[in-house]
Amino acid sequence: MFAVAPAWSATASITFDDAVRLAAERAPMLQARQSQIAASQEEALRAAALPDPRLTLGVASLPVTGADAFDASADFMTMKQIGVMQDFPARVKRQARQAVADRTIEQAQALSEAERLAVRQAVAQAWIALWAAQREVAALQALREPTDVAVRAAKARLAGGTGSAVDAMATQNAVLELENRIDAAEASLEAARAGLARWLGETQADLRIEGAPPDLMVLPISPTTMFASIDRQAPLLPWRSREAVAEAQVDAAIAEKRPDWSVGVTYGQRDRAPDGMPRSDMLMVEFAIDLPLFTRNRQDRGVAARRAELDAVAAEREDARRAQAERVRMTLAEWDGLKRQVVRKETESLPLARDRAKTALAAYAAGGDLQPWLEARRDEIELHVMHARHLGDLGRAWAALAYLLPEEEPSP
Repeated sequence: MFAVAPAWSATASITFDDAVRLAAERAPMLQARQSQIAASQEEALRAAALPDPRLTLGVASLPVTGADAFDASADFMTMKQIGVMQDFPARVKRQARQAVADRTIEQAQALSEAERLAVRQAVAQAWIALWAAQREVAALQALREPTDVAVRAAKARLAGGTGSAVDAMATQNAVLELENRIDAAEASLEAARAGLARWLGETQADLRIEGAPPDLMVLPISPTTMFASIDRQAPLLPWRSREAVAEAQVDAAIAEKRPDWSVGVTYGQRDRAPDGMPRSDMLMVEFAIDLPLFTRNRQDRGVAARRAELDAVAAEREDARRAQAERVRMTLAEWDGLKRQVVRKETESLPLARDRAKTALAAYAAGGDLQPWLEARRDEIELHVMHARHLGDLGRAWAALAYLLPEEEPSP
């Protein structure tokens, strides 16, 4: 279980940095990875150990035919035996098994690091999605006031005889359309809140964020560093250790050609002779050694199989490397395009749409036509919705690129 200090609760607001930190502390999959590391370490401690000795019990030289059948005292060769036998695998085999176990620990650690980066990336994307959803709701709610102004203007013109009932109903319909868009935005907001709560291990109710995300227009890792560090990026981290495990397994298969040996000690007790004379007990010491005489059809085939598996892992790693390079290029291009769109909307499109709607509303209040305002208001709403979604997409692309490398990696 995690022992996390209660630095934040679902009833308080949470910043971007706190969300990333808490998610890395509380994620169940990270606890699972730590348990896998512990399991690998325990296995490594016994990888090179000798096998357990064997206790042997038996009866030797017991007659089974004739008048003395199954009489343990009839024949002087009959004895009750007890012994101990110990196998001694070749040292090179035990060293190879230890190497495989050590590489397995490294693989578990690489998987844990890759999972930690994936968690940080996911919670960053969830926080930014909630932030963008809140901006969308706020932007749409801010349009209520000019819509109400249009409704009042339409009613005043209708009462003064200069307006029409059609215009009054159109402004009322504009109110309903805006409320529908706000409801849809609030539903998306709740979905984004649930997505963030999933990573923080908290209930969704009253989950709030505060502050702004990092500068989404600037990447903490330069594109040059990204393309130079493909092998060190999160999706590729497990592949290095996986290939190392496969190499260790090849060495272990080669070590199988070395013979094992064993030694056993057996003590045999004989009963007294029929005339009462004692019979001497017997001691047997036995050595055994494997004879790997047919390696061509046994051990060599195992070596060939492990080498084929190593070649497969190497090819799969190269494929994963190419896929990661493609993913980085595509995400970088997406981030760059979204960045330009967001800047253009914030500096040009949104101010222009706001001024257009404001001018059209003023013209209508002064006796002009209603249709230009309806069109301007509709375009302004669509622009605000699109802008919020572009912000969410920009944050998703930014997080995908920002959390590629482990924290200890330099990020110029």
